[in-house]
Amino acid sequence: MPTYLVKSMDNTGLEVKETIEANSEQEAQQKIREKGFFVTEIKEKSSKKKKEATKVTAKTDQQGKKKSFSMGKVKAKKLCTFTRQLSTLQDAGLPILRSLRILEGQSKPGPLKNALIGVIEDVESGNTLSEAMARQPKAFDNLYVNMVKAGEAGGALEVILQRLAEFKEKAQSLKRKVQGAMIYPASVMTVAAGIVGFIMYFIIPKFKEIFLGFGVELPAITMLLINISDMVVNYCFLIPAIPIAVWLSLKIIRKNKTGAFVTDWLALKIPIMGLILSKSTTARTCRTLGTLIASGVPILEALSISRDTAGNHVFRRAFDHIYAAIREGESMAVPLKETRIVDDMVVNMVDVGEETGALDNMLYKVADVYEEEVEVLVEGLINMLEPLMVVVLGLIVGFIVIALFYPLIQLMNDLS
Repeated sequence: MPTYLVKSMDNTGLEVKETIEANSEQEAQQKIREKGFFVTEIKEKSSKKKKEATKVTAKTDQQGKKKSFSMGKVKAKKLCTFTRQLSTLQDAGLPILRSLRILEGQSKPGPLKNALIGVIEDVESGNTLSEAMARQPKAFDNLYVNMVKAGEAGGALEVILQRLAEFKEKAQSLKRKVQGAMIYPASVMTVAAGIVGFIMYFIIPKFKEIFLGFGVELPAITMLLINISDMVVNYCFLIPAIPIAVWLSLKIIRKNKTGAFVTDWLALKIPIMGLILSKSTTARTCRTLGTLIASGVPILEALSISRDTAGNHVFRRAFDHIYAAIREGESMAVPLKETRIVDDMVVNMVDVGEETGALDNMLYKVADVYEEEVEVLVEGLINMLEPLMVVVLGLIVGFIVIALFYPLIQLMNDLS
């Protein structure tokens, strides 16, 4: 009778490892479910000879498959496309190994192709797909790996991949909209800063020479402009160093947990931008949590993964509080309200979701609502920035014009 190595999770969220003798994998899963545990991984215990034979076959099949040199992680857009294609191939009934080989053959040299080569080698060596993906952290994060693991345990990998593809596509869509909306104001500010810098470095020093040649007493506004120009000319090499220094300072501060929490808390307090950051983080974490719960991942593990995808230490601390409360037997709505990171509407929808057993659907609805609100806020921010930029640029130009021509007018009056 075959022996199966089983990893499962009990009601408290603790991982349990054991060996089960059963006639089939389905029978082994049934025995674990009868104990009240949730199966997270199951595989047949192979003999040494079988493992060696599998490894030899894998090496033979993968001969000539060399990884190309690449740096960095897999881009979100490429991973999104790969997930959708893998979901389609699995839905068509192709074996997972053949699907991976097809997608690896279509991929261009880079981080994704290297990761797929590694996944194929590990799967051919007897590892599960989730185990193979876990060994490629540059391509597949904890969310991806755990959802695939849940799909393998439940025997619904094609359904899980479809949900994962939808999740990746919606997250990518929201990110593109926010980035696209910020292109115009960023471009205008960059061009404006370049023009002002050019005037300060090349034009103002010429006027300074003219004024010194006439020997007139310059007004305070002109002296201020000349002093600013002198600083730009003398310390222009420091201008690129300022943003780098700010970035490095923030990196050093954020290495400390308290510093990271304070900077994230301050970011959430910035007018409009803080609201956009808060709502986009809420939308992302709610969609992540809903996707994991719908895929059969235990609530405690789902909360842990969602916490890691938040990207904000204020939300991470809130998720830690919710995690501890649920582990003590409380519902999710009560500790969520205590954290005060979301509106009462979110708390009420989570409460209703827990009562009706449709928590995943409620979290999806929260994510949809907040994503729409983020789009409206971004559009409103752009509409507000346009006249604000015109006013600021007008003040800068007016200041330069007045500072330059005021002493010239005085000089003309003296000469007349």
